[in-house]
Amino acid sequence: MNSVTVRVPAKVNLQLAVGPLRDDGYHDLVNVFHAVSIFDEVTATAETGMSVRVEGESADQVPEDDDNLAIQAALALARHAGRSYGVNLIIRKSIPVAGGMAGGSADAAAALVACNELWGLGLPMDDLLEIAADLGSDVPFALLGGTAVGTGRGERLTPLEVAGTFHWVFALADGGLSTATVYAECDRMREAMGEKVAWPRAGESLLAALRAGDAKALGAELTNDLQPAAVMLRRSLARTLDAGREQGALGSLVSGSGPTCAFLAESEAHAGELAASLKSAGVARDLIIAHGPVPGPTVV
Repeated sequence: MNSVTVRVPAKVNLQLAVGPLRDDGYHDLVNVFHAVSIFDEVTATAETGMSVRVEGESADQVPEDDDNLAIQAALALARHAGRSYGVNLIIRKSIPVAGGMAGGSADAAAALVACNELWGLGLPMDDLLEIAADLGSDVPFALLGGTAVGTGRGERLTPLEVAGTFHWVFALADGGLSTATVYAECDRMREAMGEKVAWPRAGESLLAALRAGDAKALGAELTNDLQPAAVMLRRSLARTLDAGREQGALGSLVSGSGPTCAFLAESEAHAGELAASLKSAGVARDLIIAHGPVPGPTVV
């Protein structure tokens, strides 16, 4: 086999509960991940060295050296296998870059799956998840897909039962937001307000809405503790979120560390109407209609 192509989805956080700052600089999280039908594709081709090329949406904003998380994933997999391998990775972007939808993590997960197949390693999912956890907090879920609760830094996953399909509209913003900057702003705002930060817990009503496939109930439970910080750093997000609510979204929130805003719709038809209304309102660079949950990385 000379090349393998893997398609991998974006994610939206249905709940992102951020606990106190830990001594190691991280936060304990409860993160309800939900994979949605916005996809990157990663093609791995046998080569003597390690290289990466990025194409598509905002490709010029993605590094094409060892700072690229997909290359780091390939290197980590080769180390785990205890052998020297080479690969050329071509990443075709559709997931927003630095948009709070884990595009870099998705590409890393796709690289793990593609290289595992290309190199004939046959490693089980548990081994890939172990490697993924060392690469970044969102990479294990990007490898798993579906819907799951992540704890710790987000890397310890419990898959969730979900009934039916949920329909989404994603409003893309100009430029990105640094995850580290948003977390730092969250800590600064909490300290300034003297907020006592509670230990994070998954919302029982949110989990029940997922099990029931109840979009209206789910919309009422969407929460993101990073949202105030993201809005503080990018004030225009407040207008985008307000517009979605005014146009009839069942629920709205900033996805992850932002700046992408997610709006839950009643149905596929309602998602189309909501996207058209938001486009007319002029509150986003672009709008994407998607559904979830969807599976994780798939060889195509």
